Amino acid sequence: MFNRKVQRQKRHLRLRQRVIGTAARPRLSICVSNKHMYVQFIDDDAGRTLAQANTLKDEHANLATAKALGERAAEAAKAAGISIVVVDRGGRKYTGRIAAIVDAAVAAGIAITAKKEEK
Repeated sequence: MFNRKVQRQKRHLRLRQRVIGTAARPRLSICVSNKHMYVQFIDDDAGRTLAQANTLKDEHANLATAKALGERAAEAAKAAGISIVVVDRGGRKYTGRIAAIVDAAVAAGIAITAKKEEK
């Protein structure tokens, strides 16, 4: 059975083959539900979360709170010493709340790089 949830999970697995976070360049993982949004900065080599931000204290997650979440996530990242990241959009399209979070983080001083470094 191929419903939207299964298709998004398959896209996310395909995306995760190319998007890898390191200590120098962590993965900016964005999770958007109907009610809340979560942002994590993850070092995949060590398997740990370096910084995080969410909208659990906000009433509803909309575009305005997405921009505020991007700014809060950038502040948390800077406090953890993170200045450059690679974006993991979770199998979703880069529009709406996903784009608002990333754009606000970039405006607050976080740099975005390519998916994979050539070795």
